[in-house]
Order: sequence, then structure tokens, then C-alpha cells
Amino acid sequence: MKKGFSTIMSAQFFSSLADNALFIAAVELLRSAGAPEWQRVLLIPLFAFFYVVLAPFVGAFADSIPKGRVMLVSNGIKVVGCLMMLFGMHPLLAYSVVGLGAAAYSPAKYGILTELLPPSQLVKANGWIEGLTIASIILGVLLGGQLVGPAIAPHLLALDLPGIETHIDAPAEAAIAAIVLLYAVAAVYNVFIPRTGAPLQPLPARLWTLVADFRTCNRRLWHDKLGQISLATTTLFWGVAGNLRYIVLAWAAAALGYTTTQASSLVGVVAIGTAVGAVVASMSMKLDRATAVIPLGIAMGLLVIVMVVIRDLWVAVPFLMMLGALGGYLVVPMNALLQHRGHNLMGAGRSIAVQNFNEQACILVLGAFYAGMTIAGLSAFGAITIFGLVVAGTMEWIRRWHRSNQVEHREEVERLLAIARRDPH
Repeated sequence: MKKGFSTIMSAQFFSSLADNALFIAAVELLRSAGAPEWQRVLLIPLFAFFYVVLAPFVGAFADSIPKGRVMLVSNGIKVVGCLMMLFGMHPLLAYSVVGLGAAAYSPAKYGILTELLPPSQLVKANGWIEGLTIASIILGVLLGGQLVGPAIAPHLLALDLPGIETHIDAPAEAAIAAIVLLYAVAAVYNVFIPRTGAPLQPLPARLWTLVADFRTCNRRLWHDKLGQISLATTTLFWGVAGNLRYIVLAWAAAALGYTTTQASSLVGVVAIGTAVGAVVASMSMKLDRATAVIPLGIAMGLLVIVMVVIRDLWVAVPFLMMLGALGGYLVVPMNALLQHRGHNLMGAGRSIAVQNFNEQACILVLGAFYAGMTIAGLSAFGAITIFGLVVAGTMEWIRRWHRSNQVEHREEVERLLAIARRDPH
């Protein structure tokens, strides 16, 4: 890997570590305040809100200035969201501001890979970035659970800054204050991310023209015979993965009687499995074979349903690890294929913004769907069953769509796969 890759990975790790610890802290902040469950469910779709709304702009923004600087500014916005929680703003609103920072961060962190590395290293690079991201999820949810738990929270609350009244009185608030420091570490790494030498694309004088440009890019990727399948698959995967964080918390509370601290460790177990699957995929999969993993998405949806019958921890741990491994093995090659097609069709920043728009829209829709089932009075088990059926059915539709492309557009699909096989280095 080229010089600077490790700095990018470090920045991504600490920023993602803070994001995931903050999610657990925000859930506990709402729970301890007596907020209804549907508000806790809404944390995830509200985090995705700005990804969707700002999608036409953040990709072009990431392409207009050095991506390391974009990542630095984005971390600053996340810190603002944390401070809003600490100063009494409603957690849902404050957490959506953190989502604003994440929306600006994502096109830069992924787009810089296509600027720095050749296509032949994209699957390997995605294995690294997804592996480290998943490691940060594991450690982040565990850290968040411990920061709000009885082992660490009392020590954080006992800290006193001379002459400063912080009004931090709850374990979740103390955890959020500690998480701000993680964002500061990520910001230090952001400063040292090197310039890639890729040409910058200035923002247009009229920003609203970006909406039409984004619509064109989105349509172009959805009409590409490989882009549309990889985009549909990764969109659904991240829609599921994003909401699975809360679904596991809800399931652990209903099936095992776990607290937020205890349940957070099971979210980490899913992430461990995903990391294993991602690493195996990065070592064994080729870019032109990426679509062979589509059936794993169907299996994921069906396995989500199986969760409702599990009542023992010794069964739950290997099961959740297997569920995560299927997801990791699915997403790495499909994500690399999507980046490859997007980079060739429209440029790194814009293609990642299109990807984020679709994936976060799916998180928002599936999260709102799950929250709606909760508001309607369905139990966690009933909501999980319906959720899994929707996922499995959608992935089967994507599989049939790809098979139709192979029959009706064989020459075009083969030509695009040949492009993916080329190694200019």
C-alpha cells in the first residue's frame, strides 16, 4: 500500500470508534431519561437523515478540496453534536447533527482510496478499511457500554475541573464527554493525511446545479449493468447492518433480559464476525467475481428471523458471529465493485455520495419501518421476523435482476467485467 494509507486508516478508526461509542451512550441517555422505545429506534434513521438530504452536495464538496481537510471539518461537526447533547439539546436532534458530520466524512474517506490506489488493490484496501471499521465498531460499542456502566461511569462523574461547572450528572453524559476526546485524536490524524495529487473539481457558482448533477450521477450508476446490482446489494446490506445495531440491543433485552451495557457486547460479537468475513473476502475474492456473493444476502435475511427463537447466550454468540461473517464476506467485494464502476463513471467523491445516499436512505426507510412496527405495538420478536422476511425477499429480487442482466445484456456485462479484470500496474 502507498504511503499515507496507514494515516487514513488510523483517522477512520478513531472517528468510527467514537461514532459507535456515541450510539450506545445516546441509547442509554434516552433510556435513563424514560424516553419511549420508538425514540431509541429513531436514533439510527435520524443519523442517516443528513446523508440523504445533503447527498447532492457532499460528494462535490469532497472533490473540491483535499479530502484530509474534509475529514477534519467533519470531525469538528461531530464534536458540535456531542456538545449539543451535553448542553441539554434533545438527543435525537443532537445525534442528527453528528450524522451531518458523518455524511460529509464518508465521501472523503472512501473517495481518497480510489485516488491513492490502483483498481487492482481496491478489494484489498476495502478489506482493510472495512476490517478496521468493524474493529472500531467492536471496540466502540464495548467502550460505549462500559462508559455508561457501573465500572467506569462513577469514576468519570467523580472527575472535577477546577472552576468549571460542567452540569454532567448522568453516566451517559459523562460518556459523551469522554467520547469527544476520541474525535480529537481522529482530528490529529486528519491533519497528517497527505495530498494524493488528484485534480480538484471546483464547486459551481450555483450550488443548486449540483442537484441536477447528482440526479444524473445517480441515474447513471443505476443504469450501469454492474453498478446497479452492486449498488442495490450494498444499499440493502447497509440498511440492514445499520439497523441491526439497535435490533440486537432490543433482542438482547427481550430474549436475555440484558441491560444496555450487557447488550452492547453482543453488537460487538456481530462486528467480530463481520470483520472475519471481510478479511476472508479481501484475500479470496476478485473484483470480477463480486456478484457471486449475492445469495449470501438472502441467507442473512433468513438468519435474522432465527434470532427470535434463541434464548441462550452460548447459542447466541456463535450465531451472531456467523450472521456478521456472512455480511462481511458479502459487502467487501460488492463495495469494491461499486467503487470501481462509480470511479469510472463519474469520479470518486460523486460516486461515493450516490452510494451513501442510497445506503442511508435504506437505513432511514428500514429504521422508520422498524420504529413504525414498534409504535404499532409489535413485540421485538414480531418486528424482527417481519424485518428479516423483507430483507430476504428483497435480496432474492436482486438475485433475479442480476440473472436477467446476464441473459439479456450478456455482452455489456462481460465487457464491464473485462474492465474490472484489467490491471494497469
